[in-house]
Parts: sequence; structure tokens; C-alpha cells
Amino acid sequence: MLGALHAFYTQHSALIQVGGINAILAISLYFTLATGLLSLANAAFMGIGAYTGALLTMRAHWPFPLVVLAGGVLAATTAVPLGLPVLRLRGVFLAIATIGFGEVVRIFFINWSYAGGALGIDGVPRKTTWWHIYLALVLLLFICWRLRRSRAGYAMEAIRQDEAASATMGINVTAYKVAVFVAGAFIAGIAGSLQAHLRYIVDPNDYGFSTAVDILVYAVVGGMNVFIGPVIGAALITALPDILRQFTSLGVQPGPDRALASGIVLLLVILFLPEGLVSIARFRPWRRRQTTAIATQRARAGP
Repeated sequence: MLGALHAFYTQHSALIQVGGINAILAISLYFTLATGLLSLANAAFMGIGAYTGALLTMRAHWPFPLVVLAGGVLAATTAVPLGLPVLRLRGVFLAIATIGFGEVVRIFFINWSYAGGALGIDGVPRKTTWWHIYLALVLLLFICWRLRRSRAGYAMEAIRQDEAASATMGINVTAYKVAVFVAGAFIAGIAGSLQAHLRYIVDPNDYGFSTAVDILVYAVVGGMNVFIGPVIGAALITALPDILRQFTSLGVQPGPDRALASGIVLLLVILFLPEGLVSIARFRPWRRRQTTAIATQRARAGP
């Protein structure tokens, strides 16, 4: 059994590691979506974490745990002054504003000669291992699980359902929105720092609009209402190239056709599973049959 697991990991190690980082990114977006905020700035925060981690490792020679933490802290620090004015916007206007912030960050890195400019940073030491990624992922899932049934979790759910009603009930809507925005930035920064020490290179074009859309797709496909949903979506979308590789005999090309397959999956989920793949676990036909049978028996028995 252990030998089979080791062989499976050896064959799919890159996929497993990238899937874990994508799951962390998906959770970073879950925090903002939990209060109804459609923010597309997490790719930019990921880039800030990646550059911070790479530069501190290569130029300052900081220890790896501090480097990862610093990537998250700097991303969160950047999110504080951004969140206060931007979070006054709602819906598509907030999405456009955060897209603009992401493009500003990407162009800044492209023109930052100290960090390699458009070529990025090459030769980053590989220090990230699979257990670093999944330890961070398990800790985040535990935090989300505890948060969901806490007072703060109920407040976030109330804000997502009706912001005006939440404010009338005494909930500090602005404080919660800024807090989850900063928390999402912190998590995205950690993911960026882990990725930088996994791939040896930091490319500024990896943190643009397309990456922001990919993170959103993870959350939508998996389900935005439950914290495990974005993780499921990230796992599926990340595994798509390997799944498509099984159909190469039919003319399918895993690289070029990945975007098409992701779009088809996203469309099918929106049409048939509006709450994401996680809603499949709640669909139990036997419960419906049992409820119907009990209602029928009560109706026959009378009042």
C-alpha cells in the first residue's frame, strides 16, 4: 500500500503540489466571498508574496518560515489602505477596481529593475515541499471550520445575505469587510511565497488578470457557500490537464484545450449546480422519498 502511494506521488508530485497551492488561493478568495465581496485582487497579492519571499531569500538570506510569513504580512499590509476606500464599492464596480489594482501591481513588477523587470526573478532556491503546502492548507481549513459556527462567521453570513439589515442589527459591516479582505490578502501572499520557492522562478505575468479569473473559477465550480467548496474546485480544475491527457488519442491537446474544458465545466456547474460541486453531497434522493412517505402517512392518519 505504501509502495503504491509512493509511486503515485512520484508520478504526480508536481500536480499534487500545484493543486495544494491553488487550493490555498481558492480559500483566500472564499474569505472575501463569504461577505459578498467580488474581489479579483488576490492574484496581485499572490505576486506581492512571491516577490517578497524570493527577494528575502536571495538577497537577505532569511529563514524559510519567516520568508513565507513575511510574504503574507506584506500582502496584508498592502490590502489595508486599499480596502478602506475600495470596499465602499459593490458588485461589478468592486471587481473592476480590484482588476485595476492587479494590473497596476503587475506593471510595477514588470518595470522594477531591482527584481529583474519583465524577466522576473530566476534561480529562487527550492525550499517548498508538499508538507509545507498541505500543512498550511489543513490549518486554513481548520480555521474556516471553527470560524463558520462562530459569532464572526454568523456575522459574515449575515453581511453576505443582506448588508443593510446587518448594519441595523449592530454589526460593524465595514470592519468585517476590511478584515476578510486583509485575511484573503494574507493567505494569497503565503501562497505566492510558497509558489516562488517551488518553481525556481517568479514571473510578473503569472499574477495578472488570467490568474485572478482562475482563482474565481475554483470558487465558483467548487461552491462559494462552504469553505471546502473552493478546495474541490481547485482540485478539479488543476487536474484537468491530466484528465484531458487520457483522451489524446481522440485528438485532445491538454495544453490548448484546458481553457476550453474549464469553460465547459464552469458553464455546466452554473447551469445545473448553481451552488457548486459541493452541493452534490447535499443531494440525497432517499431523504426526499422518506420525507414524502412520512407526509403521506400523516395525511392518511388525519389530525
